[in-house]
Amino acid sequence: MTTIAFSDDKSPSQALGYAGGAITVLIWATWFLVTRHSAATPLGSIDIGLIRFGIPALALSPVWLRTGLLPKGLPLHLLAIMVCGSGAVFFLLTTLAIHSMPAASSGILLGGSMPLATALIGVALFGERPDGTRIAGLVAIVAGVLILLTHSLADASLPWTSFVLLPAGALLWASYTHAFRRSGLTAVQASALIAVWSFLIMGTLALVFGISLPQASLPEIGLQALSQGLLSGLVAMVAYGTAVRRLGGTQAAAFTALTPVLATLGGGFLLGEAIGIVEISAAVITGIGVALSTGIAARR
Repeated sequence: MTTIAFSDDKSPSQALGYAGGAITVLIWATWFLVTRHSAATPLGSIDIGLIRFGIPALALSPVWLRTGLLPKGLPLHLLAIMVCGSGAVFFLLTTLAIHSMPAASSGILLGGSMPLATALIGVALFGERPDGTRIAGLVAIVAGVLILLTHSLADASLPWTSFVLLPAGALLWASYTHAFRRSGLTAVQASALIAVWSFLIMGTLALVFGISLPQASLPEIGLQALSQGLLSGLVAMVAYGTAVRRLGGTQAAAFTALTPVLATLGGGFLLGEAIGIVEISAAVITGIGVALSTGIAARR
């Protein structure tokens, strides 16, 4: 077991942070579609969770074997918040909701709520003071989400539980964002620890409730392995961690507001969900909000 070296990357170049945010939202948009698609397969949340966290836990095993499961110098409460906020608990809540909602609606509720929740935590707990440009961006994001949400609420067939679970998932992710920024871990170290602890949790649930992986076809398992395990569980986690380190938690989380836009478009073109003027208008407004709240247009 080794001691974590605490550091705070102050590189003047933010290009890597913006690249990390862009990669994250592209992968997440695909994650919404693939997770929604899995509802029509024999795979359950536990099955997908084993894939989601098993692949990065294996790939990053040299990292967590070197740091230890409980790294010295890392407060336990920060580790717990990170594992719950972006690992097993977050995954189970959001997957359950996404399985019962269209990709567009789930993308709106989760992806659109993340930057707002992150900003509110930053202001309330850590004294962050966003400038006028970023505040305008957050207002635009909220407006875009409300437009899409109001449109979605007109569909009485959508389960009310999802309107609770997905914002709760956004709050968990926002908590993870701030905890990771203060943990002193690198993006790779955090991803490794979250993956291995979440896999242990999923493995325990599999022993208790069983799995249905043997009933799924190899192409379905392969699709989930690529999207959940490799892209979402490994690449996106490292990319988002890099964005948080380079840009700060609130600015990095602002990129997630692009996820509902991409999920809405993907749901229309790939899953046959309806796309109208409401979705297009909300997409434009949310996109402008993201550009402003990331600080691209802020005066220096």
